[in-house]
Amino acid sequence: MLYDDTEFVQTVQRIIEFLGTFAFAISGIRHAAAKNFDWFGGFVCGVAVAIGGGTIRDVMLGVVPFWMTNPFYLICTALAQVFVIALARSLKKLDNAWFVFDTLGLALFTIAGLQKTLDCGYPFWVAIIMGCITGSAGGVIRDILLNKEPVIFRKEIYAMASIGGGILYWLLGILQVNVGIATFTSFSLICIIRFLAMKYHISLPKLHEE
Repeated sequence: MLYDDTEFVQTVQRIIEFLGTFAFAISGIRHAAAKNFDWFGGFVCGVAVAIGGGTIRDVMLGVVPFWMTNPFYLICTALAQVFVIALARSLKKLDNAWFVFDTLGLALFTIAGLQKTLDCGYPFWVAIIMGCITGSAGGVIRDILLNKEPVIFRKEIYAMASIGGGILYWLLGILQVNVGIATFTSFSLICIIRFLAMKYHISLPKLHEE
């Protein structure tokens, strides 16, 4: 069993979801800015990517969606939009800023999905799937709103990084590793996979019609 202190685990979950919301919201708003959306359109994209995956996860787990019990997530998205607007020129100079925020959001929300699913009493293979949905589904919704091909269907490593982090989290649980260490290690692995895949152009094989 990975957890001993329920209160500690819940605190870790809240921190991760808050940080993930901010990171994903920035990613969504940045993509909307690249399409020259107005402020409201940017906020909608930020909300979609920040709470989309978690909402799908909670509905599938049969619990009240996390953002409906605490307004902080919407407030966090609004703060992310203010952050992007205020630092628009600085962020524009960072060509890969959106990629960094997107990767952080993916890693943070994957861990949040894993922990919440396990907390609901589901087996680990379900937790790995829910972690992937939590981390990836918001980006799919964002890309659909922006009329773009969803990133998880491209050659870029995305969902597989989430699954890899989930498998590592499971293995660390078997080894009775502390939840804090397991969280940090799995988070780091997801980020490393994404960064290395981008730097060295690593991708999964493509399907071919013939």
